[in-house]
Amino acid sequence: MRFAMFISMLRPIGPVIIGVSLGFTLSLLSVNWVEETCVLDGKASEEIRLAQDGNSKGARRPNSISTVDAEEDFEPRIVPYKPVQQSQTKQLFRAKYISTELGIRQRLFVGILTSKSTINTLGVAVNRTISHHLDTVVFFTGMRNRKVPHGMFVVTHGDERLIWNIFQTIKYILEHYVHEYDWFYLAQDDTYTEADRIQQLVDHLSIDRELYMGSPEEFIGGDMEGRYCYGGFGYLLSRTLLLRLKPFLENCRNDILSARPDEWLGRCIIDYANTNCVAEHEGLQYYHYEMGKNSDPSKVKNVQFNNALTVHPVSDPEQMYRLHKHFTEIELRRTYDEIEKLQAEIKNVSKVAFDGNRSAQWPVGINPTFEPKSRFEVIRWDYFTEDQVYSCIDGSPKCELRGIDRLDVADVIERAMGELNKKYKPVLHLKKQQLINGYRRFDPTRGMEYTLDLQLEVVNQKGRSRSITKRVHLVRPLSRIEIIPMPYVTEATRVHVILPLTFQERGAVNHFLEVFATNLFETSDNAILTLLFIYDPFEAQQVNQNDIFTSVKAQINAYERKYPAVKILWISVKTETPSQIKFMDIISKKHPVDTLFFITNVNTNVNSEFLNRCRMNSINNWQVFFPIHFQDYNPDIVFHNQEPPPTVDLVKDAGHFDRSSFEEACFYNSDYMVTRTRMASDVQENEEIMETLDIYDMFVRYSTLHVFRAVEPALHQKYHYQACNPQLSEDIYHRCVQSNLDGLGSRSQLAMLLFEHEQGNST
Repeated sequence: MRFAMFISMLRPIGPVIIGVSLGFTLSLLSVNWVEETCVLDGKASEEIRLAQDGNSKGARRPNSISTVDAEEDFEPRIVPYKPVQQSQTKQLFRAKYISTELGIRQRLFVGILTSKSTINTLGVAVNRTISHHLDTVVFFTGMRNRKVPHGMFVVTHGDERLIWNIFQTIKYILEHYVHEYDWFYLAQDDTYTEADRIQQLVDHLSIDRELYMGSPEEFIGGDMEGRYCYGGFGYLLSRTLLLRLKPFLENCRNDILSARPDEWLGRCIIDYANTNCVAEHEGLQYYHYEMGKNSDPSKVKNVQFNNALTVHPVSDPEQMYRLHKHFTEIELRRTYDEIEKLQAEIKNVSKVAFDGNRSAQWPVGINPTFEPKSRFEVIRWDYFTEDQVYSCIDGSPKCELRGIDRLDVADVIERAMGELNKKYKPVLHLKKQQLINGYRRFDPTRGMEYTLDLQLEVVNQKGRSRSITKRVHLVRPLSRIEIIPMPYVTEATRVHVILPLTFQERGAVNHFLEVFATNLFETSDNAILTLLFIYDPFEAQQVNQNDIFTSVKAQINAYERKYPAVKILWISVKTETPSQIKFMDIISKKHPVDTLFFITNVNTNVNSEFLNRCRMNSINNWQVFFPIHFQDYNPDIVFHNQEPPPTVDLVKDAGHFDRSSFEEACFYNSDYMVTRTRMASDVQENEEIMETLDIYDMFVRYSTLHVFRAVEPALHQKYHYQACNPQLSEDIYHRCVQSNLDGLGSRSQLAMLLFEHEQGNST
């Protein structure tokens, strides 16, 4: 009984006792049981204590401290502090592109062997048929004409000898491209190349093989073993093969004699790389076809011809284009067949899905319809007939269907009838009687959608007919997005800012110069300001007695004194009718052809952020830039009965992007001069055209450049009322009036103002 009570009392503290016992046991096991004698005098003991105080980690065991002889005097010694000299860190070099740093190479390089006599004919034809399918196409020639065809990259070797040219071509590729590409395709300019098939071929080849692929031929005379690739049908060289051949290229030039460049290269590869030409590798075939003289590609009924990667010889550019048309049609038919197979496969798979066929979108393979999340995101349908459309650009309720819109509607109706007859033939034949209703809208996720209500005449196999109404849905899907290469531009270009100024605009100059100086003069931006003082004939006569721009010129002098490195230019012009083109004619003659102009308005706030975009978006001989500035609404309407803030944010209730204004423009002087020259003949017939057009209309009508117009958030204008000149063209005057109306306020703000006005009148 007592033992049971003892056990019950011991049970709560049992774990504690066991833990303490285990702790003592482990501590005893960690003790050093080897006895170490340590005979030290008092001085040594004191040094040990000092060492322990200074570094407790190093003085844990007595025998780890070196003993000091008792009879030796200890003299402390001061060690001078020497800062550690940090070695200069090597600057880390980072590649410009991630692909370079990771060693990622492009797949295919294409080199075309041409000559001085054929580069402007067959060379141009080759470039037009393959350059938009392949990333890099380089033309190699011995000599060339002084003028190189546009859009072609030509490398000249300086000698017309064929063996020398092929040697220099391989050497040039090894020096400039061997580390950037996996495969190298070489062909003559009288060879048609099906670019997509060559690209597909190299996409399925292993990059680590020493491969020499083309049309194998035996050497002339048969005294040498092996086969070379005939140059007429082109050939593929792997990067691995070229790298192995690189050390022996000079030996090939000195030791191998041959009259044909393809034979010379084949012997070089066989002798030093031990690789023969093959037409088949890993189950992939290099198909080619030898073209007969003056043959018509559309009449050649040959499977080998239709499957060919290359066709040779091509006699003239016209035959090259006919070949390209033929093979493009073949690839188009194959693409449509693949699409139909994929659509059928998707339909079959969707049957076993949870929702059945409802899970498959229509059309199959096209993105689903955009689903709006609010009423503001609903895409509007536009109603049309065969002759009229009920949604016009100018806001009219109805206008005539013309131009590209008329062609679009006609094409859609034709496609609809074709698909209906394809579906119901041969049982029924359908004929269009009229379009009853037509609806279309642009869905940014999938393309243009159409809904047609067609009145049709249906004829059966017995010849009986009747009229029915059929609703048809069609989609014109968006095509594949392509990246268009743009010429190189830099943000270091100097911008010449041109500010036309009239008598009525003098009051806003002070604010313009203040903002311009803060944003550009103080930051030393690479920009020059030029003011254009516009006088009418009466003001010009009194310029010596009463100059209307005296105060402005005084401000210019003040800013030049404040910023000694800045020079503000000004030009005086006399005219009865202000015209942008007339002003630019004067300014253009005073500047070099490579000058970049920015025409601005006195109410515009110019900053370096916008000028950088002006430099990037204006491309010499390629593109002009017309920005759409953000203009504040009328503060009396926006901040009705309130104090306006000192700065206005870029929000929809504070202003809008003025799409009716075309005052600001960025362009190069050379582009202006070329466009102005094309306009000269029309000016001779009608001198008033100078006053009826602005610079935007001039570039649109008379230039082949890209006219780039986009909203520009960095270009800000305060609210101001524009004095519209009725002497200008009706279109320019209408745009000016519309800009004034749009700048009053938003619809909700104007509606609220009218509501308050009516409420005040009613009371």
